[in-house]
Amino acid sequence: MSALTASGSQQPEAALRRRRPATRRGAGPGPARAGAHVLMIACLLYFLVPLAWLFLSATKTNSQLFSSFGLWFGHGFHLGSNITALFRYQGGIFWRWLVNTFIYSAVSAVAGSLLSAAGGYAFARYRFRGRSLLFGVVLGTIMVPSTVLVIPTYLLFSKAGLTDTPFAVILPTLVNPFGLYLMRVYAEQSVPAELLDSARMDGAGEFRIFRRIAFRLMTPGFVTVLLFAFVATWNNYFLPLVMLSTPSYYPVTVGLANMNAQASAGGGAQLLVTVVIAGALIAIVPLIVAFLFLQRYWRGGLAVGSLR
Repeated sequence: MSALTASGSQQPEAALRRRRPATRRGAGPGPARAGAHVLMIACLLYFLVPLAWLFLSATKTNSQLFSSFGLWFGHGFHLGSNITALFRYQGGIFWRWLVNTFIYSAVSAVAGSLLSAAGGYAFARYRFRGRSLLFGVVLGTIMVPSTVLVIPTYLLFSKAGLTDTPFAVILPTLVNPFGLYLMRVYAEQSVPAELLDSARMDGAGEFRIFRRIAFRLMTPGFVTVLLFAFVATWNNYFLPLVMLSTPSYYPVTVGLANMNAQASAGGGAQLLVTVVIAGALIAIVPLIVAFLFLQRYWRGGLAVGSLR
């Protein structure tokens, strides 16, 4: 009897397995998958073609730049000579521009991200009078383009005597409304209120709770804000252009723009065109390195979130 029951229970299961259509992982409608692939390839080309043009153009001479196909090499490989001419330009001032840009970006990104993390944590886990109004003001400032504030900022810094100094570039970039908003949203999701209450019951102070518990849980969000701020300051052009007048204080963006202006003026300065392109190529390398170095923190944050 048991054998009959066992065989009877196995027959429907076998029949269901035979009737169930064979599906492969990731299989889906053919046109939809093909459209998604085409879209991804188009996005990939949109980002890679300018980089390819930048690299290939940096390997050419000035005459080859305007006479050869833009997406292929010219005669010979002149990247080394262009880079050498770049670092010899005006006694090696490009080195100074690189150092300035790194200092501006690193200080602004780290300090601004820490302020955003502290402010976002306070908005997320503390209840105080005017909290909603203040956060509404923060959200409102996100909609204001940063270029609109450059001239008022210049007038304020001129009154304080801070124009044409590194502080004129660093201090305005410490305020990051989008970073504060992002850190508040991340703190609400990643920092449990129960954990903070337990730490308070154990006698931990508020600053210690933020430094030893909350900030560690907010690390993936902090790294995201840090990278956004670093890239924004590295690529910042209008603010340093207005604030700075001494070439030794220039970041890479303003310095290369001045070189390009000289190259566009004609005469012997036209030889600077490929040198400017080589400088633009070198200027994006730190951004790529920063992204590759910091992306492991994003992977760690996703793994932690998947285990909760």
